[in-house]
Amino acid sequence: MILLQVNQLQKYYGADLILSNIKLELQTRDRVALVGRNGAGKSTLLKIIAGHLSHDGGEIIKPKDVTIGYLAQNTGLESNLSIWEEMLTVFEELRQMEKSLRKLEEQMADPRIFEDSSRYERILKEYDGLQVKFKEQGGYQFEADIRSVLHGLNFHDSNVMIASLSGGQKTRLALGKLLLTKPDILILDEPTNHLDIDTLSWLEQYLQGYEGAILIVSHDRYFLDKVVTQVYEVSRKQIQRFTGNYSSYLDQKAANYERDMRLYEKQQQEIANLQDFIQRNLARASTTKRAQSRRKKLEKMEVMDRPLGDEKSASFSFEIERQSGNDVLMVDSLAVGYEGAVISEGISLRAFKGESIALVGPNGIGKSTLLKTIIKKLPALSGTIHYGTNLSIGYYDQEQAELKSNKRVLNELWDDYPLKNEKEIRTVLGNFLFSGDDVLKTVSTLSGGEKARLALAKLMLEKANVLILDEPTNHLDLDSKEILENALIDYPGTILFVSHDRYFINRIATKVLELSREGSCEYLGDYDYYLEKKLEQEELAALALADSVKKVQVDTSEKNSYQQDKESKKLERQRKRKLEEIELRIAELEEDIQDCEVLLCEPDIFQNHEKVLEINIKSEKAKAELEQLMEEWAELAE
Repeated sequence: MILLQVNQLQKYYGADLILSNIKLELQTRDRVALVGRNGAGKSTLLKIIAGHLSHDGGEIIKPKDVTIGYLAQNTGLESNLSIWEEMLTVFEELRQMEKSLRKLEEQMADPRIFEDSSRYERILKEYDGLQVKFKEQGGYQFEADIRSVLHGLNFHDSNVMIASLSGGQKTRLALGKLLLTKPDILILDEPTNHLDIDTLSWLEQYLQGYEGAILIVSHDRYFLDKVVTQVYEVSRKQIQRFTGNYSSYLDQKAANYERDMRLYEKQQQEIANLQDFIQRNLARASTTKRAQSRRKKLEKMEVMDRPLGDEKSASFSFEIERQSGNDVLMVDSLAVGYEGAVISEGISLRAFKGESIALVGPNGIGKSTLLKTIIKKLPALSGTIHYGTNLSIGYYDQEQAELKSNKRVLNELWDDYPLKNEKEIRTVLGNFLFSGDDVLKTVSTLSGGEKARLALAKLMLEKANVLILDEPTNHLDLDSKEILENALIDYPGTILFVSHDRYFINRIATKVLELSREGSCEYLGDYDYYLEKKLEQEELAALALADSVKKVQVDTSEKNSYQQDKESKKLERQRKRKLEEIELRIAELEEDIQDCEVLLCEPDIFQNHEKVLEINIKSEKAKAELEQLMEEWAELAE
């Protein structure tokens, strides 16, 4: 079912055209990402679709009964209620229904009701109808839904007053409340901000099973790969649709550009050949007719525009002024916190020259506090930190706390490096996309993305041999993240960083340090390796538990061996029967997937994007189920 259509939409800010000829469609269970540079108009488009902003042309078509839920960036939930009380307001209609049911039950429990049979029948009929409606609308599970969402978003005490929460917690709570409303179209603008990795994983799973359509703007590539099945790119005021997740979009975009460039170059060569033939043969009587024919062909030819490559990107690299020693940092039994209150303790860390170490752990565990303790902005509460020789440390603060001045952008950089001339400073700023009058902007008025780029420019000029980075990818668009990643991969120094961007961690990290309340644990690899090891540890713990349970069972079985033998044979029969069922279903799914691939090769199918999308969705569902069944089969076959 089509839930929403956007046709030829236009938007102006003053005289400036922001969006032009925008076309977008949402159907039930669509998972759509909106990507593009910062300032491309993604958030503007979301606000227009959600009805929070007007548009200047085109139309938005939506059935009257389709509901839209919209969460803007950093939208904090403001309330004088507790977390639980606020979440209950989502289900006010159900709660009133429940009260009505209780009143009807009281009336039916009154013995006098039987004296008036017609009244009793009327109340009973009303009660039955209301009870069915209450059940259908989730009346018996809404409290469980609230607990599930709050637990997934890391709210374990629902009696806490919302007014006492931090800004990030209020944003998470606003997301939770929106999820509980379950609108037909869920519009999320940067929902992954303020979420730790565990919460991100929960949100991915929740959105994968969401019944409605989802439209998302996010700079988290790992998240987009897990959730979305379509990507709309907003670039140069236009929009273009791609089928598949974010990685698929990048591959298609690159392939489309190469194809269009080959076609363009081929046509340009053809035009050059025609023009050359016309010039050489038009004046000659024997060939003038052929030359005129070529000229007519040239005049009728629809000349292709040169394919537009990516928009201008930031360009920078991190260099070092001098080499550090091999031993960079030695942290032993460290406790960190504020004003004597310990957040995390027992932290040990070894950092050697050239390593790139990612700090991971839930929000509030002390990752940023540890970084500030290492750079001596906060005192260590106990334990020791030993620094290597010839260290020069550059620090990137996720809050850009140092960038609140009323200086101009040019002076913010120039005042720190007064020996450089204005041309050099402007060149550096130009590499970070500050051009022309941009360098005359006041720092305090910059957007989050602009402040992030300015902070990176300052960090680059330091030429430090150790970089301490606290959420360096926050506020950066997807393209700027890739530029930063490439610069850090080529960086010859040592990096210690905190990030919730799992894609970023995978590309940068050579080692992962997981923080907990009781200490730290080191994993020698990237984020995927860390996940594998965590899974292995959980499996080993489960095996140890199973062994202890088995030992108890063996002890018990000595008293009742006959019963256990009978039960084990029954379980074995069930296992074999289950294996047969799974193998049959696997064969069916493999046949379905093969059929889909055959259909996609048929001309009348691959030219119809709606059929292609329908077949792709069917194939992806079959592949997902097949993968799950293969894992289940492997476990049962052991």
